[in-house]
Amino acid sequence: MRIGIVNDLPIAVEALKRSLALKSRHQIAWVACNGAEAVALCAKDTPDLVLMDLLMPVMDGIEATRRIMAGSPCAILVVTVSVGANAWRVFEAMGHGALDAVDTPALGTGNLGTSAAPLLAKIDILEKLIVDRSGMHGTMPHEVIAASAARQNCLLAIGASAGGPAAVAKVLSGLPKDFSAAVVVIQHVDEQFAAGMADWLTRDSKLPVRVAREGERPVAGVVLLAGTNDHLTMLAGGQLGYTPHPREYVYRPSVDVFFQSITRHWPGDVVGVLLTGMGRDGAVGLKALRNQGRYTIAQDQASSAVYGMPKAAATLGAAVDILPLDQISPKVVAAVSGRK
Repeated sequence: MRIGIVNDLPIAVEALKRSLALKSRHQIAWVACNGAEAVALCAKDTPDLVLMDLLMPVMDGIEATRRIMAGSPCAILVVTVSVGANAWRVFEAMGHGALDAVDTPALGTGNLGTSAAPLLAKIDILEKLIVDRSGMHGTMPHEVIAASAARQNCLLAIGASAGGPAAVAKVLSGLPKDFSAAVVVIQHVDEQFAAGMADWLTRDSKLPVRVAREGERPVAGVVLLAGTNDHLTMLAGGQLGYTPHPREYVYRPSVDVFFQSITRHWPGDVVGVLLTGMGRDGAVGLKALRNQGRYTIAQDQASSAVYGMPKAAATLGAAVDILPLDQISPKVVAAVSGRK
């Protein structure tokens, strides 16, 4: 892959260069010392992947991510000295389309291979996503639009990836505090960020948001967020569980795995929503929900930070409605209350 490096610290740039050199298939496209320089370089020479620092002079990594995704979109991995200490900045960058985050490898602290391993593992995963992001081809016929969702025992299932934190926050902010459906969110995010993301989402949500626990059942008025690198799935009887299978699936946690498990095991009605994201995870699962007569929504292109997953859903005819982000919550509330 051709990779751009964005970092104002020479020692960090050197650590990234040496780490990438451990994998001969990676080439450095360019190095930028601040966000503004990165935006300009991306416009002239868009790489396959950008390694984006967060704290830089002139323009920080959050704003640079926003501008790159708006003008010359490409895969962005946040690489910063301490992901944990900058969690809220990571979520802001992911809200603008960054795919993941990892600590900067350290030089002079031992074996470089060990220090670089987390970074190179993330890049390996993103490389698969980049190859896969071309999406699905072909179309399928549209069936009759689903009837309204039931007013009792209803589940709102939301899937998202790149750009997802901000999109999910927007949808949750539009749900009333007396919302009568249970909510489960599948966001492609490393497990080390899950608890922090739940707290971050709570800022704008009238409903409590927390990480889903093994064996619990979704309940009305509570938002549960998939919280490990395994797949969250619905088990017989409506309980939630985590599973490593399918192990080869690059999307973790997978929206498709959860959506398809709902079609088998959720005892009530479902509203399925697929938001911004790279690739096509969730499209097949959303289609399975629609085939059961569920109400399904995909985010439209104009409001998506990355129009990959919703586009795949639209191609499949998986969505009853394709909507701008700001119209999704009202439609969901209307469906759950029986007014759609």
